[in-house]
Amino acid sequence: MSIFDPLPADLHDKKIVCSYVNATSKIQVARITDVPQWYFERVVFPGQNLIFEAVSTAHVEIHTGMMASSILSDTIPCVQLQVEEASSTLPSWIPIKHIDPTQLEEPSTLISLPEVVS
Repeated sequence: MSIFDPLPADLHDKKIVCSYVNATSKIQVARITDVPQWYFERVVFPGQNLIFEAVSTAHVEIHTGMMASSILSDTIPCVQLQVEEASSTLPSWIPIKHIDPTQLEEPSTLISLPEVVS
């Protein structure tokens, strides 16, 4: 996430994770300017998905690149771009194969092939 532009410490408990996709064929700039003591700006290429942290009260300005200039094409409340953070744990329905350390000496033993019945 935005490690280069961290949110001020007093806003960390109010941060949300957001996602914006540039669905145009032009380069865009996503900019947040309405958070005190913080400024966020990123170039978003066509088709790119930008994931970033912000506060729920912030707004993202989308500037679309034109010849030697840019035009403010949209202003979106960050709360509308909010996504749930991905869990670091796997869902319970995914089978987990426990590995015996002795198997690591011979990597081919890690692959389970179905038995062939003749």
